[in-house]
Amino acid sequence: MPRSVPDRPSRTALSRRRLVVTGTALAAGAAAGVALGGTAHAATAAAPTATPKAAPPVRLTLPRPSGPYALGTVALHLTDRSRRDPWVPSRPARELMAQVWYPAASTPARGGRPPLAPWMTAGAAAVFQRTGYLLTEFATLPLTHARTGAPADTRAGRRPVLLYSHGHGQYRASSTALVEDLVSHGYVVVTIDHPYDAGQVEFPGGRVAEYAMPDLTGEDDDPVILKAVAVRVADTRFVLEELSRLVRNGPRSGPLPYGLASVLDLSRTGMFGHSLGGATAAQALASGVPVAAGADLDGSVFGPVLTSGLRKPFLLMGEDADTNPSWAAFWPRLRGWRRNLRLTGTRHFSFTDYETFLPQVAGRLGATPEQLAEVIGPLNGARAIDIQRRYLRAFFDLHLRDRRAPLLAGPSRRYPEVRFIG
Repeated sequence: MPRSVPDRPSRTALSRRRLVVTGTALAAGAAAGVALGGTAHAATAAAPTATPKAAPPVRLTLPRPSGPYALGTVALHLTDRSRRDPWVPSRPARELMAQVWYPAASTPARGGRPPLAPWMTAGAAAVFQRTGYLLTEFATLPLTHARTGAPADTRAGRRPVLLYSHGHGQYRASSTALVEDLVSHGYVVVTIDHPYDAGQVEFPGGRVAEYAMPDLTGEDDDPVILKAVAVRVADTRFVLEELSRLVRNGPRSGPLPYGLASVLDLSRTGMFGHSLGGATAAQALASGVPVAAGADLDGSVFGPVLTSGLRKPFLLMGEDADTNPSWAAFWPRLRGWRRNLRLTGTRHFSFTDYETFLPQVAGRLGATPEQLAEVIGPLNGARAIDIQRRYLRAFFDLHLRDRRAPLLAGPSRRYPEVRFIG
């Protein structure tokens, strides 16, 4: 089973270098595997033989958000001068990239509508497509549904803020299909790149920080992965501090589009993440980061939170299995509101944009449905994304907006794929 971090010693230990799927089989009908997506020194897929070389790359698209709000986005370059970079000590300060996604004014600003933002910046995309699975000859990366720097929609006042942390070796764009949908329903979402743990991060001026963490052992007490969680928690705390500073600077805060500072309600903050990002969300809540509720999308849980537990609301939502020992250990230590949901027919990467991208590019690769299911499971991709969107939004609506969430009360005949565990 693919994992973007090692999850437990009782199963095959998977480091970032062994983030394997049947990529070569998808591309050429072979049995050997290659690394999937965005991991900086991962093996590259073999040249396809099942389709002609002249076949054009597939232009990928993201599913349309389901809510009523238009989307805007802005990237922030943040520097924490209180810390040297923990992975590259020659860097005198910890630099981060964060991207704020927000409900945007639907009326075009003076001078016309801003451009749609790319799924990934050009410099980062060049590294991603050179070293990952979605090579340039197979796929053209998509545009998002958000307009860069659009004025914020201020009509509804202040809005709850969600933080997103990506999986190990992944990137802040990894779950854009989920992020955009939350924003379209009135949330502000801040996606955080964790440099040198992420596959690639582009800073202003075109400098790209590639993956630079030491190799992982695959053990639960691996000091590298425990350090990674601690670093990510510090990143998260710093991002919230910087957002607070920008809010204090007022509605015309320089780095933010017009009106955005006035709609950020940091008293209603939640966090979610995929894989190691889910573990980060759990530890952030346990470490006193001012986050009210958290969600873990198919990520094993590491570190002190396994002992300390949580008293804040927490959602576990994962792939079609209930054999994760870390979740079994964590469950009785969740002393607040809790749910453990399993989505039938999914796999680890179903909770990322690969759920929508891989079906689009499968024909270009000559992939069979069976090969595709090894990576993202047999559940229809559109259905899987719709279910994730609905349950994730219901969780944050309940705990940040005090709205009823009947979906989370128990099994639903409308969504029989969702199993309630524990």
